[in-house]
Amino acid sequence: MTFREKLMDQRRRRGLSQEQLADRLGVTRQSVSKWETGEAMPELAKLIALADLFEVSVDYLVRDSLDRPAASPEMAQLEQKLEQLRRETDTTFCSYTSKVRFLGIPLVSIRLAHDRYPTRRSTAVGIIAIGNFAVGVVSLGLISLGLFSVGMIAVGLLALAGVSIGGLAVGGVAMGVWAFGASAVGIHLGVGAAAVGRSAAGLSADGTQVLLLGGATLEEARQFCQTAIAWPPLRALALLFMKLYL
Repeated sequence: MTFREKLMDQRRRRGLSQEQLADRLGVTRQSVSKWETGEAMPELAKLIALADLFEVSVDYLVRDSLDRPAASPEMAQLEQKLEQLRRETDTTFCSYTSKVRFLGIPLVSIRLAHDRYPTRRSTAVGIIAIGNFAVGVVSLGLISLGLFSVGMIAVGLLALAGVSIGGLAVGGVAMGVWAFGASAVGIHLGVGAAAVGRSAAGLSADGTQVLLLGGATLEEARQFCQTAIAWPPLRALALLFMKLYL
């Protein structure tokens, strides 16, 4: 940028007309006009006055090679403080991405940072994903999404979390095909303090096949599992949860 371009730019940034700038410098509007058209250059005293007014250096104004004003000492100090604050508040605790990839996806991705909302630095994406927010085949995070998900909020084929949604969901609040939790809503089976499902077992239960655990015996719980659940490992898990409320 030339001097005249910088002069017009700085004047307009401050919302000054040519006449208003002239009044501040103690010159005529015609002088300012000539400076901006390139017909004339201000004397050194006026250049210094312009630099002080615009809070830039004289060097910046007169040298075409400098397209950005040099920072004032106060501005430089402020920028240093902001940079220090940025480093202090950069709370990325751990970041790792394995070089080994499968179909372009990292085998392991770890992103741990003190972020409230998903960001690039706090979202782990990988076959095995660990982070504030995790997306992967196996995912572990505050909020996780994957085939096998563990977290405060988890969505997956197998989900284990405070709030879980999945094929097999286990958590404080669980919703899935098979759901186990304090509050459980299952399409086929719900087991918990409050349970809803085609087969439901709980202190409070609603479904086609119901077992109220408050007054049931262990043998009744076993019989319920035998008739309601075909897969032995799932049957064992259901019985384990039922014992909590018997």
